[in-house]
Amino acid sequence: MITRAPVVTLTANPSLDRTLALPGPLHRGGVARLGPSRTEPGGKGVNVARAVAAAGIPVVPVLPADGADPIVAALQALGLPLVTVPVGAPVRTNYTLTEPDGTTTKLNEPGAPLTAGTRAALAAAVREHADPAGWIALSGSLPPGTPDGWYADLVRTLRATGARIAVDTSEAPLLALLAAGPDAAPDLLKPNTEELAQLAGTTEAELSADPVALLAAVDSLHSRGVGQVLLTLGADGALLSTGDGERWSARPPRITVRSTVGAGDSSLAGFLLAELAGAGPADRLRTAVAYGSGSAALPGSAVPTPEQVDVSAVHVRPGDDAVTTPSALLGARPVAGTDPR
Repeated sequence: MITRAPVVTLTANPSLDRTLALPGPLHRGGVARLGPSRTEPGGKGVNVARAVAAAGIPVVPVLPADGADPIVAALQALGLPLVTVPVGAPVRTNYTLTEPDGTTTKLNEPGAPLTAGTRAALAAAVREHADPAGWIALSGSLPPGTPDGWYADLVRTLRATGARIAVDTSEAPLLALLAAGPDAAPDLLKPNTEELAQLAGTTEAELSADPVALLAAVDSLHSRGVGQVLLTLGADGALLSTGDGERWSARPPRITVRSTVGAGDSSLAGFLLAELAGAGPADRLRTAVAYGSGSAALPGSAVPTPEQVDVSAVHVRPGDDAVTTPSALLGARPVAGTDPR
């Protein structure tokens, strides 16, 4: 029986995320005595699904994985009604090395290639479970051999479901998505500054140093057909541009960063949760930033529960009149650790 859910996520390149705690800064060529480690089901879409489910909202994660793969057992243990398409290969393992100050180093395996048949089966599963009043989140990298334009193709084919479509990806798949034309543009795009710079044809440093160029790059996404843009700025918070002239910025609360892995995914989950609840743009952004901060305060790739999210601590303001640099956009304040994108 097909169960439609208000949120369906597709993770084409899922992973088991293994977090290793370093006792101090990583020294290349040295020996480190690791602290406690943890392994969690991951991949950007999986992280979004876990955060949505933790808030009590039905969600169906779709991913390529064999039935006996450890990621399947891990997600089933969380009570998620996942849909899998067999691939005949183990899900990759990604390693995160965390230092006491919150700095994280990622080592990601490439993932198992997907055949054309597997990709078609994944797309069919997403279509079957999508609720016309809900959201489809296409998240993460594409595995080796997958055409760069696959997300663009998916957006076009999934329009028929009636659901709104969010995309969070980077590099070649992101460039191909925006180059495919307005009919492939998602209802929501969630870039960070590095990904926005890729789309603008510049560097992250140059874009971050020029707020006028940053905002122009955001506006250019709307001109290419993107509905809403949720630009995550790491420790500086986020910016929401709705495409109809409204723009909002948010400053996150002070936190001690424990791990930045999955913080952007939790931000997307928070946005979707608020949107499904009927929140306006300011509260959608406020919830997104609160979820991202809640995630960054947790170890590994853990996702926050609603009890671990302080929406009231996020300061939101309209417009971009105070823009001088991205940090000034949101108000600089001390936060331990690194950019929780």
